[in-house]
Amino acid sequence: MILGSCEPIKRLREDIAYAARADAKVLITGESGAGKELVARAIHDGSARSSGPFMTINCAGIPETLLESELFGHVRGSFTGAFRDRPGLLESARRGTVFLDEVGEMSLRMQGLLLRFLETGEIQRVGADLLVQRVDVRVVAATNRPLNQDIEEKRFRSDLYYRLNVIHLVVPTLRERRDDVPLLLKHFVDSYARRYSTVPCQFDDEALSLLTAYDWPGNVRELKNTAERLVVRRHALVTPAELPQEVLNVRPLAATGDSAGDASRNGTRDEIFARLLEGRECFWSVVYDPFMSRDLTREDIRALVRAGLERTGGSYSALLHLFNMESEDYKRFLNFLTKHQCHMPFQNFRMASVKRPAPRPEERRTA
Repeated sequence: MILGSCEPIKRLREDIAYAARADAKVLITGESGAGKELVARAIHDGSARSSGPFMTINCAGIPETLLESELFGHVRGSFTGAFRDRPGLLESARRGTVFLDEVGEMSLRMQGLLLRFLETGEIQRVGADLLVQRVDVRVVAATNRPLNQDIEEKRFRSDLYYRLNVIHLVVPTLRERRDDVPLLLKHFVDSYARRYSTVPCQFDDEALSLLTAYDWPGNVRELKNTAERLVVRRHALVTPAELPQEVLNVRPLAATGDSAGDASRNGTRDEIFARLLEGRECFWSVVYDPFMSRDLTREDIRALVRAGLERTGGSYSALLHLFNMESEDYKRFLNFLTKHQCHMPFQNFRMASVKRPAPRPEERRTA
């Protein structure tokens, strides 16, 4: 069930409905914790395949050799421990749906194998000489990675991208639907209260305001964990004192309107941005080290990355050089941003208007 009453969620529910009516492949994108698997499940449940199996595999959590076996199956003796023939998920989900979570983490070799299956529908188990008959299964894939950027960097196959991206659904972040925070919070609190046989906690106005103002970098998953933590602690009334520290960090801006503190923080970010662009200092020393020592916040990192992406038109590879890092730092940089929930969809910056070049002197004279 997709909870929410804001416009982004209403549009998403409409997209789910038309995706369920078709049998085309679906690519779901969105930040980690936003609910991509829930969307995939809703598509399956609303489709003609709802009576068939819904099977999920996390492509990032399984080594390549095991991932091939999990997807396509194997025959006896094909590798150590293969004591019998075993069908893979694609074969087992016949007349159902397979959800490939974090498909952007697949190796290029696995991408090629998946592409061949999507084109032919034929399965060849690991170690088998012959193809198994074609299987009737719908593939829904999801990723939090910028696949267009990965295609430019030769880490993701463009032909696979276009095979998967028949219907494209974007799951909104929780900060894009703040009005839904109270509704989701009540749902999770009531659910965990039933699980732990306790009374659902209530929230005072200030605590609820802080929770709504918080950016929720971990999205709905983070909100759900916060709700469980509060229920387990058995607070009858939740006040700001009971909230996690990261939520309280928004208090000066959201609760007290401390414009002086806001200006000071923005001044710090501007100074760091100038050191990166004008002083040509390296991101790792100017931003990473202070962040790890807690002199900079997650919001500071997001603000700097946002400002950089506005300059590069959403290109993370160009951002790498803008922030004075070496090309081999690309993966480390993206991993850092993803780990700390500071990675932003590049599409938001590709649509920014491009400034027109200033007219040449002779053009100004004739104007």
